[in-house]
Amino acid sequence: MKFETKAIRLGHSPDPQHRAVVPPVHQGTTFEFTAVGENTGYEYSRTSNPTRVLLEECLAGLEGGEFGVAFGSGMAATDAVLSMLRPGDEMVSARNLYGGTLRLFESIYTPRGVRFVYIDGGDPDAWRAAVTPHTKLLWLETPTNPLLQVFDIAAIAEVAREAAVPLVVDNTFASPYIQQPLALGADIVLHSTSKYINGHNDVIGGAVITSDPQVHEAVRFFQNTAGAVPGPWDCYLTLRGIKTLALRMRQHNANALAVARFLEGHGMVREVFYPGLERHPGHELARRQMDGYGGMVTFLLEGGLEQVNAFVEALGVFHFAESLGGAESLVCHPATMSHAALSEEERQRAGITDSMIRLSVGLENAEDLVEDLERALGAARRSLEAARAGC
Repeated sequence: MKFETKAIRLGHSPDPQHRAVVPPVHQGTTFEFTAVGENTGYEYSRTSNPTRVLLEECLAGLEGGEFGVAFGSGMAATDAVLSMLRPGDEMVSARNLYGGTLRLFESIYTPRGVRFVYIDGGDPDAWRAAVTPHTKLLWLETPTNPLLQVFDIAAIAEVAREAAVPLVVDNTFASPYIQQPLALGADIVLHSTSKYINGHNDVIGGAVITSDPQVHEAVRFFQNTAGAVPGPWDCYLTLRGIKTLALRMRQHNANALAVARFLEGHGMVREVFYPGLERHPGHELARRQMDGYGGMVTFLLEGGLEQVNAFVEALGVFHFAESLGGAESLVCHPATMSHAALSEEERQRAGITDSMIRLSVGLENAEDLVEDLERALGAARRSLEAARAGC
């Protein structure tokens, strides 16, 4: 089956009892045993729930994996993978990551005796040199949050194979429609399903997909033991969102490219980060590795916080809000929102400045989005001119 068919059919088999095309939501927490030590495959919804199983099967199929495990949030999914590490273990990771991921690394796992080694680029030799006998995982996002760096998954997967350790790829920014990390050699795929997979800004969720039985067993054990599970209604809503994933991603791609090209030529914009632009250093890699460039655009505004404030206050279509991947276009200020957990020094090292703005380009009309940005950039320009005049 092609992707669009999978998104609609996987996890959506008709209800065997009444043949409803849309499977029912199994809200029950407990299931009757048929005899001592025997059940129908379900006993308690923390351990397993029919609606959650449908979602997990769908996610696994979309990523080309054998196993899917759904969680109550993307951070719970991240924690599940990290739970395989023990005191004294090391993990090699790209430095440019979502701020919440870095916070989990440094605030929770470093005190537990896990050591994190950060790599600033995608040079496979730099990753290879960072691996030691204590390395148990390699970790990256691609494209990254918020700088939209693109990593060569196949090349870093080769490093992981040489070291005999799993490679984890956070595929949240791309979605399985645009990028298939397992097919490129990754061992574990991670998602915040709150974002593009659900696509409607109304469900928090996460997922881990793999074809490695040992990884699956460890992650599934964590899911059940820690209880970081999504409720059945969240699973149902996510399954419903997945049905339109391909359609939505095509529109996100088209709108984001139009926005990026507009920003690229604007005098109030110092730099645009978007893999779909030919001048982006990862453009050729993204063209080979991805089927589209995604809906995220980041740029550097002329000026500082005062101009950022003027910009966001003038917006009428974009919402100034956290998160990404929904139908609504959102604006995020990474330094004070998505990456606020990092120290100023850490943000500077990662290249996240006060003038950086991240856009989640939604599904509205592209002309309306460009007009909204043009109006907001005009307000930022007037703010900058007034500040300079005041000097």
